[in-house]
Amino acid sequence: MLKQRVLTALCLLPLALAGIFMLPLPTFALAVAAIIVLAAREWGALIRPGDQLIKGAYAVAVALLLGALMVLVPEPLLWVDQQLHPLAHGVLLAGGLWWVASLLLVLSYPKSARWWHRSPWLKSLFGQLTLLPCFVALVVLKSWPGLDNLDGAYLVLAVLLLVWGADTGAYFVGKAIGKNKLIPRVSPGKTREGLFGGMAVCALLGLLGAYLVPNLSVVEALALALITGLASALGDLTESMFKRAADIKDSGRLLPGHGGILDRIDSVTAAMPVFALLYLYFGI
Repeated sequence: MLKQRVLTALCLLPLALAGIFMLPLPTFALAVAAIIVLAAREWGALIRPGDQLIKGAYAVAVALLLGALMVLVPEPLLWVDQQLHPLAHGVLLAGGLWWVASLLLVLSYPKSARWWHRSPWLKSLFGQLTLLPCFVALVVLKSWPGLDNLDGAYLVLAVLLLVWGADTGAYFVGKAIGKNKLIPRVSPGKTREGLFGGMAVCALLGLLGAYLVPNLSVVEALALALITGLASALGDLTESMFKRAADIKDSGRLLPGHGGILDRIDSVTAAMPVFALLYLYFGI
């Protein structure tokens, strides 16, 4: 399984890097939107397992919302005088609040499931709050105003490195010394030692960021890296919670060794809006 995961990741990595650094913003936004729509189709299985009609309808609904966002916030209006468009700002805020709420849902599971498990509308809303802010955050970070056109691409890459670092550190440290379960009712395989291992990798990446970026202090870099890393772990746990409630192991089978698109981007859906909000508010 690990070999298959690594091979799939090695195939996807060049495509991801090419998209981040080479695609102009409109094309980048369309590519990200396509990935989000695929993930939305898989989220439809969490709303009503086994219902193919729901999967397709939910993907269409999310596609329409993404289209509306791109029409209402076109590229020239996304940043005006280095101020983010209010609608994009609002979507990011909604995403940030959702991840605070999702933390409470995860910590209180399975009790929390009593009021949302049988509600397709709530699970639909949760999916929108998971996927749409991630799309906006990716576009906002990619287009971040700066002196160099590549600044935004490096911001996107920084978040992905933190997500990959948190995931890799958690996996290997958890495998090596993991004994104490993190939240067994949500994800029995995850351990506290694994979480600490992932955060240690994020801390190292934060220190590297402080060294490479002159105006980034060590405290700022560590805070940005660790909070983003924790958000990444929360994204993974949240999807695990919804899959457990739906009695689904993987969200899909599109990516060998990884499951579905949603399985691959669950951490990213939380890390991107959290990072974007921190970067926006603290002016790091």
